[in-house]
Amino acid sequence: MSTLRPSGTARPAPPAGAADPAPSAVFHRVAAVVVLGSIMAVLDMTIVNVALRRLSASFGAPLETIQWTATAYTLALAAVIPTAAWAMARIGAKRTYVVALALFTLGSLLAACAWDAGSLIAVRAVQGLGGGLLQPVGMAMGMRVADRARLGRAMALLGLPILIGPVAGPVLGGRLVDAASWHWIFLINLPVGALALILAVRLLPTDAPDTRGADRPRLDVPGLLMLSPGLALLLYGLARGGEHGDFTAPGALVPTLAGALLTAAFVRRALAVRTPLLDLRLLRDRTFAAGIGTLAPFTCGYFGSMLLGPLYWQQERGLTATAAGLLGAPVGLVIGTTMQIAARRIDRVAPRRVIAAGCAVGALGMGLLAWQTGIAGVASWRIVVAGMVMGVGAGMTLMPAMTTATRDLPADRLAGASTALSINAQLAASAGTALLSVVLGTAGTDPAGFRITYAVAAVLLALGILSALRLPARRLG
Repeated sequence: MSTLRPSGTARPAPPAGAADPAPSAVFHRVAAVVVLGSIMAVLDMTIVNVALRRLSASFGAPLETIQWTATAYTLALAAVIPTAAWAMARIGAKRTYVVALALFTLGSLLAACAWDAGSLIAVRAVQGLGGGLLQPVGMAMGMRVADRARLGRAMALLGLPILIGPVAGPVLGGRLVDAASWHWIFLINLPVGALALILAVRLLPTDAPDTRGADRPRLDVPGLLMLSPGLALLLYGLARGGEHGDFTAPGALVPTLAGALLTAAFVRRALAVRTPLLDLRLLRDRTFAAGIGTLAPFTCGYFGSMLLGPLYWQQERGLTATAAGLLGAPVGLVIGTTMQIAARRIDRVAPRRVIAAGCAVGALGMGLLAWQTGIAGVASWRIVVAGMVMGVGAGMTLMPAMTTATRDLPADRLAGASTALSINAQLAASAGTALLSVVLGTAGTDPAGFRITYAVAAVLLALGILSALRLPARRLG
C-alpha cells in the first residue's frame, strides 16, 4: 500500500510485483473520505443552528441555555484544533482522522439520547473534539497527495462541502425542525459517519510515523496550555458579547482579555522555541501571510453575515425555517459553483487578479444586500439576486486564497499551515458573528437595522482587498 509521508519525503517504492497507485488515484481516495466527513460536519452545524428554538421548547429550557449547545461545540473545537499538527506527526494523519470521525459520530449518537439541556451541552463538546480535527487533518492529507501544479483543481474538489452544506443544510435543517423530532437532527449523522469511518479505514493511505528515539514527536505542553484555553476564552468572550450586545460587560470582557493575553503569550513562546505547537514562522512566507491577511477580514464578514439571512426572512418577513432555507439555497449554489471554477482557474492565472476581484465583487454583493433589505416590503427575488452576487465574490476568494497561501510551502509544513488556516477561520468567523450580532442588536431588527449590519459586513469583505493586492501577480506552481 502506498504511504503518505508526514515529513514530506517521497513515498517508498512498492514491493516487487506490487502496483503503486497513481498520485491522482491516491488523491481521489483521500478526497472521497475528506469530503464525506466535511459534509457531515457542515450539515450538523447548520442544522443545529436552525434547530435551537425547537430544542429550547423540547427541553423546556431558556434559549440562552440552549445556545450553549452551539457554544460548547465551538469551545471544544477551538481547544482541539491546535493539536492537529502534533497529532498527525505523532500517530499519523489517517489515525487522527479516524479518531476524529469516531468522536464526532459517537457525539451525534449521544446527543440524540440526551435527556436534558445539560446532557446535550456535554455531548456537543464531545462532537466538537472530533469536529475540530476534521478540517485541518483532512485538508493536510489532501494537500500532501495532490499535484502541486494542479492544486487549485484538488482544492476545488476538497471544497465541495462548501457547495453542498449551504444548499442542503438550511433546507434539511428547516425540514427536520418543522416536520420531525429533534432527535433526527443528530441521528442523521450516524449513517454518514459510519460510512465515512469504513471508507477512511479502507481508502486512506497508511502514514504512521516512526516515533522511536530522538525523532519522537513531542507535544509542546506549555504552548498547548496557553493556546487552547486562550482560543476557547477568546471565542467564549466574543460569543457572550455578541449575545448580550455588550463587549464591556464582565462576562464578555474578562474572558476576552484573558484569552487575548494567553494567546499573546503563546505567540511569544512560539517564536522563541524550536518546536512550537503551531509554527508561526509560516507567516514569514509572504504569500502565506497575504493569504491569511485576505481570509481574516473576508471570513469575518462572510460567515458573520450568515446569521442575518435566516433572521431577516423569519423575523422581518414572517417565513418558516424551511422557506428561509429554500431562499438561501441559490446563494449556496452560486458560491459552490463559482468556487469550483475559480479554484481551477487559480492554477493558470495570477492569484492577485482573481482573489482581489473576488473581494471586490463580494463587497458589492453585500452592499446590494444592505440596500435591498433596507427597503420595507422589497421583492424577495431582489434580495436573493443580491446574495447571489455576494456568493460569486465568496466563491472567487475563499478556496483560491487557501490554495495560493499553501501552494509553494514544503510538504512537511502543510500540517502546520492547515492548522493555522483553520484557527484563522474559526476566530474570524466567531469575531464576525459577535460583531454583527452587536451591530444588529443595537440598530434593531427592522429594515434600517439590517441595512446597517449588512453595510458593516460589506466593509469587512472590502478590507480583504488590501492583503489580496499583496498576493503574487504571476502564476504559481
